[in-house]
Amino acid sequence: MNKFKRTLQLLPALALCASAVAQTPATTNIQGSKYPAIYPDNTIEFQLRAPEAQKVQVDICGKKYDMTKNADGVWSGKTERIVSGIQYYSLIVDGVSVNDPGSETFFGCGRMMSCVEVPYLDGGKQYQIQDVPHGCIRTENYFSSVTKSWRTMYVYTPAGYDKDTNKKYPVFYIIHGGGEDCRGWVNQGRGNIILDNLAAEGKAVPMILVSLDANVGGYDDIEKEIMDNIVPFVEKNYRVDARPQMRALAGLSMGGLYTMHVGMPHNDFFNYLGVFSSGWFANNRGGDNDPGTKCYKYLEANKDQFNKNIKLLWLSQGSSTDIAYNNCKVMMQKFDTMGIKYEFYDSKEGGHTWPVWREDLYLFAQRLFK
Repeated sequence: MNKFKRTLQLLPALALCASAVAQTPATTNIQGSKYPAIYPDNTIEFQLRAPEAQKVQVDICGKKYDMTKNADGVWSGKTERIVSGIQYYSLIVDGVSVNDPGSETFFGCGRMMSCVEVPYLDGGKQYQIQDVPHGCIRTENYFSSVTKSWRTMYVYTPAGYDKDTNKKYPVFYIIHGGGEDCRGWVNQGRGNIILDNLAAEGKAVPMILVSLDANVGGYDDIEKEIMDNIVPFVEKNYRVDARPQMRALAGLSMGGLYTMHVGMPHNDFFNYLGVFSSGWFANNRGGDNDPGTKCYKYLEANKDQFNKNIKLLWLSQGSSTDIAYNNCKVMMQKFDTMGIKYEFYDSKEGGHTWPVWREDLYLFAQRLFK
């Protein structure tokens, strides 16, 4: 067999090999940017042009990856497999953490952060836009009596809300984590997409979702903000079923602490509570004035009322790698001792990350208002 024929026979195999390692730009890249580029196994390649830099790294999912520079001053680096879903990351250039100019940024970790949307290897259709009826995200500005300023919340209304003007809906109030704001559950969490898909499949009741900004001060401030400002605004301006069994409150991390601080003593107002990747601090930081200590004392004195009113207290963690795991474990032991009823879910792939919290929302929403 001559060399020409042998080459022709090898071409299909070579094409198959090339396609097996094909990379595609992340959907979170700015328009026209080829990097970050994602491989079929969810390893990711990053690039940055920085000819004068001496050292560049990628910082993602708690690990730093060294990048190498070519003759044109372009740095490249590839990660291990990254967990599906959206992930915060930074580029570290000569010791300084910066955003990737090739990626969109999202507010998190107390600043605008680069994010990469990692594909779901199992399909992950519940987190993707599908050909189903879609609801609307509405931006609402309201005046806060707590901060004495105008503030913003996002309100999701389900598909059909504007057509059937007589129908009233249950409301799910949801709180972001520390270093984030009301954008989190919409931009990173895809709350509207998740609820669209669940409603279309008949897995969840069509509901209003209120993504609020909890950056108002401390525990007492957020309680006043929710009870005196946010809930009254929503119930005045939207067709809401205002019965306690039609109100839910949940949050991640800091938002989970706020959920317990507000929701537990107001169990006659919110009948569903979700606490994601959170738990009262195990070390009792504030002594007798610690919010967790006050909460435990309240529950001890009002256990029967709480268990009667709360239709579901749902706790979750991103497995043992979640930074709140130990706090939650200690908290659950206290709940068990007191006889507080709850359900616990441990995520398959863990961490204190948005992929975990998307799953939390997906699972918790299916249990509401039924």
